[in-house]
Amino acid sequence: MTRKVGILISGRGSNMMSLAEAARDPACPYDVAIVASDKPDAAGLAWARDAGLATFAQSPKGMPKAEYEAAIDTAFRDASVEVIALAGYMRLLSDDFVARWRGRIVNIHPSLLPKYKGLDTHQRAIDAGDAVAGCSVHIVTEELDGGEVLGQAEVPILPGDTVDSLSARVLAEEHRLYPKVLADFAVR
Repeated sequence: MTRKVGILISGRGSNMMSLAEAARDPACPYDVAIVASDKPDAAGLAWARDAGLATFAQSPKGMPKAEYEAAIDTAFRDASVEVIALAGYMRLLSDDFVARWRGRIVNIHPSLLPKYKGLDTHQRAIDAGDAVAGCSVHIVTEELDGGEVLGQAEVPILPGDTVDSLSARVLAEEHRLYPKVLADFAVR
């Protein structure tokens, strides 16, 4: 049985692209039903449309959060979404939204959770003198970056690494890790 996935993005959508590319394999246990964004001009939406995927965009500007999230919820339910994948979605979801989709939202985060929840993860790892950094796919709960970790990938922090150089290596691992973990999660 193929699970229908809704993907939330805010920008270029590189992780969304890796999820969508993996879904083209007939053996993949998930199908991308819709790509949604809080930014109607997000580059990832144009890519998704060009790839023949359904899209939805709604700017939250000037809207109560509950109304904005209700619009996303409706778009996902209309597309028969069963699992939500956050892929560079830069807004915090409300506790109510998370509760409605409990256990069915996953996120890719650019650190080895539970280390470095939130933002500026690469700089924090460099500043701490860590030997490795990486990424984690986790279940979304009401606690920021606090849900069950489903998979991780490590990359070494090299001498002279900058946020940009470390970020690029971690992003390459995100693109490899996320489709695999989402496929495993879809059949769980």
